[in-house]
Amino acid sequence: MAAEKDLQIADGGAKKKKMIIIAAAVVVLGAGAGGYFAFSGGDAPESTPAAAADAPAAEGEVAAAPAASGELGTALYVSMPRPFVFNVPGASRDRLVQIKVQVLVRGSNNEEIAKQHIPLMESTMLRTFSKANADDLVTAAGKDTLKAAALKDVQEALIGVAGSPIVEEILFTGFVMQ
Repeated sequence: MAAEKDLQIADGGAKKKKMIIIAAAVVVLGAGAGGYFAFSGGDAPESTPAAAADAPAAEGEVAAAPAASGELGTALYVSMPRPFVFNVPGASRDRLVQIKVQVLVRGSNNEEIAKQHIPLMESTMLRTFSKANADDLVTAAGKDTLKAAALKDVQEALIGVAGSPIVEEILFTGFVMQ
């Protein structure tokens, strides 16, 4: 009988230790989750004065153009959804080129217009890129010339459709030539 009492007492101590370990684990996990949510930040961007300047004018108000007011709008980048893949002739052999492109626009209004006209910009850029020569694209100057030609062609196409050039710069974010 004494052995039975020792076992019961020992068994009660083990239960207390298990409860203490479980409680400590719950506290540690709770503190970790609380720290994660406290420092992770929210999804909603904070309102800034620059964002307020790009907001469309309320009904009945006339919005001043950024160039007319003397300040440039916020720089925004619009990505082309697909990379451009095309063949270019070279002196020794034809080459396959892949270019990833983003365009720089100023202000949220121009961003929306640019997004509306992505198919027009893609078509214009592909036509310009296809006129290139592989020997020219090997050099940095050749790539800059191609960007300048694409910018000029895209701006002309957008002026015809939207009434203004909209795109300020074309950026190559990826360039592979095989």
